[in-house]
Amino acid sequence: MFSGCVPVAPYIRGTASLTQSRAFGSRIRRGKRRNLIWIKEGSSKARLIGFMSESGTSTTPYDSLGGEVAVRRFVDRFYDLMESEPEYAALRGMHASDLAPMRRSLAGFLTGWLGGPRNWFEENVGVCVMSAHAALPISAETSQQWTDAMARALSESDIDADLATRMNDAFGKMAGGMTRMAANRDR
Repeated sequence: MFSGCVPVAPYIRGTASLTQSRAFGSRIRRGKRRNLIWIKEGSSKARLIGFMSESGTSTTPYDSLGGEVAVRRFVDRFYDLMESEPEYAALRGMHASDLAPMRRSLAGFLTGWLGGPRNWFEENVGVCVMSAHAALPISAETSQQWTDAMARALSESDIDADLATRMNDAFGKMAGGMTRMAANRDR
């Protein structure tokens, strides 16, 4: 699934109820767990597009996280861990000495990916997570360091545990795809 570009909405899966309606040619489902809203677009897999509040209004994962401030806090914690913790040394070694541009870029990407403002996607037309990392020597070790640091940053950033679990699942799939892509390229 993550062998190509990652779409704007995160692929965060869970169970869905049988309640369905038609909207924009897609089936929309309200999930049993935490009033999740799912969209199914011509595939056997549904993707999360938002949350339904008790009042019936929907929110995106970006909104549920706490918006820009929360995304920045999470991203900054991720890069702080990468810079300071020896267990992330191989991952840190893949980056330039100045992480400020990467902090801005990842925060922008995640903002759009989680359903917030799409500025990063508008400024980086045609760029996706997979193509942006295509030339990097991503190994199983660096992939694991990335997912571990992301999980730790989420847990230390006061993110809802259920949403953090779903994000970590999606990050794991992305990292696995990048590892396979690098292995196939190096053959």
